[in-house]
Amino acid sequence: MNSLFPGLIKRPRRLRVDKLRQLVKETGLDVSDLIYPLFVVNGENIKKEIPSMPGNYHWSLDLVLKEVQRVVKLGIGAIILFGVPKNKDEEGSRAWAKDGIVQKACSLIKEEFPQLLVITDVCLCQYTEHGHCGVLDEGKIKNDSTLKLLSKVAFSHAQAGADMVAPSDMMDGRVRAIRKTLDQKGFKEVSIMAYSAKYASNFYGPFRDAAHSAPQKGDRRSYQMDPANSREAIKEAQLDIEEGADILMVKPALSYLDIIYRLKEEFNYPVAAYNVSGEYSLVKAAAKQGWVDEKGVVLEMLLSMKRAGADLILTYFAKEVAKWLKEG
Repeated sequence: MNSLFPGLIKRPRRLRVDKLRQLVKETGLDVSDLIYPLFVVNGENIKKEIPSMPGNYHWSLDLVLKEVQRVVKLGIGAIILFGVPKNKDEEGSRAWAKDGIVQKACSLIKEEFPQLLVITDVCLCQYTEHGHCGVLDEGKIKNDSTLKLLSKVAFSHAQAGADMVAPSDMMDGRVRAIRKTLDQKGFKEVSIMAYSAKYASNFYGPFRDAAHSAPQKGDRRSYQMDPANSREAIKEAQLDIEEGADILMVKPALSYLDIIYRLKEEFNYPVAAYNVSGEYSLVKAAAKQGWVDEKGVVLEMLLSMKRAGADLILTYFAKEVAKWLKEG
């Protein structure tokens, strides 16, 4: 833009003074943006802190309602449930059992808090003996055989009252298979948040500790995305939209802000960012040493996700952030 007054000093700082700073803010972070992950386990009277994720716990069903009540009082409107089963097998059959840990937790929570949006993670890794996200045959993950099982899992969650299911396995065609099953079974209103761009990341370590889901052999690179690829994320998201996804998710968030931005610009579709366990634990560890201001760093991280285009943020910081936002 040509200036009407050549040589005049431009002064953007005028808009950075306290009286104007808030008025011209481009991006905001609100408690309504947050989704809080919860880990549920079998047993009674269990509130066990996850060592690698301080401030997060394994909750038994008799105590989880109290934690959910705290979440609701903070104004957080959505949670996502992860189950840690007592027993595992080769197929991961506890993942779709009617009396499975997620199914029981979902029913209890929806009965007590009907207005709360309850999302369930749909995957097999926590439930299989081998720790992979699909059917394992001679060391290889069988894509199409896995789709049938994932559909059973999603259906069982819908029966238990889930408002939204979130397939995190990265199998080809899983959104289509789940959408078809839910529609045929009378659950057309249950929405799908697809882990559309889930990368084979090094930031998942603490979660695998929490969910007891680390692969016993090999890794997940044959089905999770290469961190070097961005155009592939566009393709994955396009396929998920065509197959019936309602929300696209990028995981992890902080190292993949460009992916969040590209998906939002390309599709103008609701985009969720998963502020994953490794991102959480790194900040917690640095803050404990006094190396960073935890509140400042966390709010800056989440704001960067919103600025990149995220509409929703799944974060283990959700309760703390809700308190900070309330305090102003």
